[in-house]
Amino acid sequence: MDENCLFCKIIAGKIPCAKVYEDDKVFAFLDIGPVNKGHTLVVPKEHYRTFLETPENLMKDVMAAAQKIGKAIIKAVKADGINLGISTEKAAGQVIFHTHVHLMPRFSSDGFKHWPQGKYNDGEMEEYRKKIVKEL
Repeated sequence: MDENCLFCKIIAGKIPCAKVYEDDKVFAFLDIGPVNKGHTLVVPKEHYRTFLETPENLMKDVMAAAQKIGKAIIKAVKADGINLGISTEKAAGQVIFHTHVHLMPRFSSDGFKHWPQGKYNDGEMEEYRKKIVKEL
């Protein structure tokens, strides 16, 4: 637990939340600033700053819980779909530095926009593929 982490304080019961799920490794609660009502945050109970720093076995538990909760959200709010969001670092929009997955219920008429799509110039796709593969 990180004493300065908002999500650690929520998990510890020091800050109230609208809890929707808990098991021995994962905790989930409604986001106070929802994209749509039912927007839920799924977090590991153990503190890790970003999803890239979270052990793979723990991320499996988080994602299994997210799948279960996502199905429940769709039924509960009668959503047309759901978006999962994981932001890593400030440049990507991460605000709370405790690994978390956003489950955002979506409706055909909600007006929520997706990110714009760019494109590669000739040969760039292969160049970037090689860079990524090299780092794996």
